[in-house]
Amino acid sequence: MRGFVVLIMLIISSSGLFAGEGMWLPQLLRLLNEKEMKSMGMKISAEDIYSINKGSLKDAIVHFGGFCTSEVISSNGLLLTNHHCGYDAIQSHSTVENNLIRNGFWAGSYREELSNPGLTATFIDRIDDVTTRALTGVTAVMSASERQSAIDKNLAEVRKEYRLESYQELIIRPFFDGNQYFAFVTTVYRDVRLVGAPPESIGKFGADTDNWVWPRHTGDFSLFRIYAGKDNKPADYSPDNVPYKPKHHLPVSMDGISEGDFTMVFGFPGRTTQYLPASAVRQVVNTLNPARISVRDAALKITDQYMRKDEATKIKYAAKYASIANYWKKWIGESQGLKQSDAVNKKLEYEAAFTKRLPSGSPYAGLLPELDRLYSAIEPYALAREYYTEIALRNVDLPSLMGGLKRMISAYEKNGEAGYKEQLARVQNFIPEFYKDFDSNIDQEKLGTLLTMYADKLDKKFVPDFLQRENLGIAEGESYDKMVADLYTLSSFTSEKEATGILSLSPEKAVQAIKSDPVYAMSSAWADFYANQISAPYNEIKKEIDLKQAIYTGAQMEVFKEKRFYPDANSTLRVTYGQVNGYKPRDAVAYSPVTYLDGIIQKYVPGDYEFDLQPRMLELYKNKDYGPYADKTGKLPVCFLGSNHTTGGNSGSPAIDAHGNLIGLNFDRVWEGTMSDIYYDKDICRNIMVDARYILWVIDKYAGAKHLIKEMTLVHPKKGKTSKTGKSKAKS
Repeated sequence: MRGFVVLIMLIISSSGLFAGEGMWLPQLLRLLNEKEMKSMGMKISAEDIYSINKGSLKDAIVHFGGFCTSEVISSNGLLLTNHHCGYDAIQSHSTVENNLIRNGFWAGSYREELSNPGLTATFIDRIDDVTTRALTGVTAVMSASERQSAIDKNLAEVRKEYRLESYQELIIRPFFDGNQYFAFVTTVYRDVRLVGAPPESIGKFGADTDNWVWPRHTGDFSLFRIYAGKDNKPADYSPDNVPYKPKHHLPVSMDGISEGDFTMVFGFPGRTTQYLPASAVRQVVNTLNPARISVRDAALKITDQYMRKDEATKIKYAAKYASIANYWKKWIGESQGLKQSDAVNKKLEYEAAFTKRLPSGSPYAGLLPELDRLYSAIEPYALAREYYTEIALRNVDLPSLMGGLKRMISAYEKNGEAGYKEQLARVQNFIPEFYKDFDSNIDQEKLGTLLTMYADKLDKKFVPDFLQRENLGIAEGESYDKMVADLYTLSSFTSEKEATGILSLSPEKAVQAIKSDPVYAMSSAWADFYANQISAPYNEIKKEIDLKQAIYTGAQMEVFKEKRFYPDANSTLRVTYGQVNGYKPRDAVAYSPVTYLDGIIQKYVPGDYEFDLQPRMLELYKNKDYGPYADKTGKLPVCFLGSNHTTGGNSGSPAIDAHGNLIGLNFDRVWEGTMSDIYYDKDICRNIMVDARYILWVIDKYAGAKHLIKEMTLVHPKKGKTSKTGKSKAKS
C-alpha cells in the first residue's frame, strides 16, 4: 500500500480537483503544484516558498501559540496575526480602567510592548518523510491496536536519530489517515510581546452577527513581536532580550488585488476530514452538529445576558464567549452547506464509483459496508460524548477545574505527597487565571440549564444514577436548576479565596476537603461514569473506524489512479492557493469579492457593541483621509474573498500574492462554505481576508503608529518593483 501512496503523491495531473482545493505540503510543491500555480499567475518558484538551504517564505510563517498562524513582516521580528488570535493576550492586559479590548493598544517603543507568559512562536526548520521507517513491519492483517503499537515503536526509534538543539522540538504526524508520516523539526521562541491591536470596534467589527458571513468589514488583526537572546536564539522572557532577526520577512504590497489575481495562503490549518465515507458525513449533519449547536446556543444566551448588563463581566468573558460562539456558528453553516451541496449523496455516488472499479475478489469489497456498520454502532456513544464534553469540559467552568483537582488527588493516591505536590504546582499556577475570568452565578445557571438538556436528550443509560431525576426528587420535565444552585452554594470552589485556602492545607487535609466538596463529588463521579460507560466503548469502536478509514483512504488512492490527493489538515505547515473570486450562494444572489470602508459606515449603529464606531473612524471617513492606501477608485478596501481552501488554524495566515508579498490576512470563511472541512465545493467555498492596505491604514492613519509602518518593507509589485527576499524595497 505504501508504494501506491508514494506513487500517487507524485502524480502531477490535476484531474478531479478544482484549483482552489487542497492543503499541500510545501516541500512537495515543486513535484505536485508548481506548474499549476505558475499557470494561475504565480511568479516565484517552489524553492522561494520552501527551502532548507536559504531563506524562503516558510521562514516568515509562524505557528502562533499552537492555535493560530502569524507571519513576520519586518526585519525586527514584528508579527502580524488576527485580532481574535491575540484576543486572550489583549484581554489579559485589560481592566475596566484600561480596557485594551475597547480602546485598542499601540506600543510607542520596544519597552512599551507587553509580555505574554506562555505564548510561543514556532518556526519550521525542516520537514522529513519518515514513512518507510514508521510503517516497517506493519501489515494489513494487524488489528488497530497491533498496528498502532508497531508504529509507535518505530517512531520511538526514529526520534532517537534526531540530534536537536535545546530550543528545538520534533513533531511527527500521520498523513492520509496513517498511510504516510512526516517529521517536523521546529524552533520555538518563548518571548512574544503584544505590540498593537485596534479597538474591538475595528478588530471585532460585526462580532457575532457578521462572524462567518460575507460581506465582511472586520479589521481582524493584531501585532506582536518575537524577542530572542543576544545570539538571536530562543530565550525565556528577559528585559535584556532583543527583537528577533528573521531569515525572511514578508514585504507588504501596496498595489492591492483585482478579481482573478493569484492568492496563496500559507499557515497551519487545524483539522479536516475530506476522505470520510457518506455514513460519517450523515452522522455529522443529522446527529453530532445539532447536539453541539444546541448546547452552545443555550450557554451563549446565558452568558450574553450577563455580559450586556455589566462592563466588567463583558471583559471577563469576552475571550471565552468569542471562542465558544465561533464554532457554534461554524457548525450551523457547515450543516447548511453540507445539505445545500448535497454532500452525502455525492459521497454515495463517489462510493458507488469506487465499488464499481474494484476487481473481483478485492480485499476492499466489504470495506464500505463495514464502515457503515461501525458508524451505526458508534452513534449513540458519539452523541453522549458530545453532550458530556460540551457541558463538562467546554461550556461550564467549574467542572473543568474539578478535572485538574481530580488528577491531583489521583497523583496523591498513587504516588503520595511527591505526586500530589507535582500536580499541586500546576493547579496553583492555573488558579489565578481561572478565577480572573470566572463568575459563579453565570456558571451555575449554565450548568443547571445544560444538565437539564443532557438528561432530556440522551438515552437513560448515558445518565448516571446520581443524576437521574427520580433519584434526586426532581419531577419529570423539571430543570436541574435548584439542585445545581445547592451544589454551588455549598462548594468552596466558587471562591478563589476559599479554593486557595484549601490548596494551602497539608496534602492529607486538602485531599479530604476536596473530596467532600459537592461540586467535586458530582464532577468526579460524572467523569468516572463518562470514562467507563461512554468513552471506553466509544474508543473501542473508534479504533476500528480509524483502522478501516486508513485502509479506505489508501484504497481510494489505489483505485482512483488519475486523481491527485492531498493530505487532510493536522496542524502542520501547508500551502493552499487560489484566486480572488466572488461567489453565488443561492438563486439571484451574487457577491463581489471586495468590501470597502463605505460598508462599515453603512453598518454603523451608535451604542451597539457589534457595530459601534469610535469618533476617529468617523472623522477619517468624513475627510476621506485614506493616504496612500485607497484603491484606484479612491475608496479604501477592507476585506476580500479568495478560493483558497482554509480551516481553523489558518486564522492569521498571510494572503500572499504572485510575487511572494503580503496582500492580506486570512481570518474567516463564508458561512455557506464552512463545510469545506469535510467537503469542498468550488462554487461556494471562499476564505475571507483583511486587505493589507486597510491594516496599514488603521496602523498609520487611525492609530498614528507610523513607526510600525516604517519598519515594514512596502512594495509595488504591479508596477514592476518586486521583492522576494525583503531586501529590495520599493517606494511607497
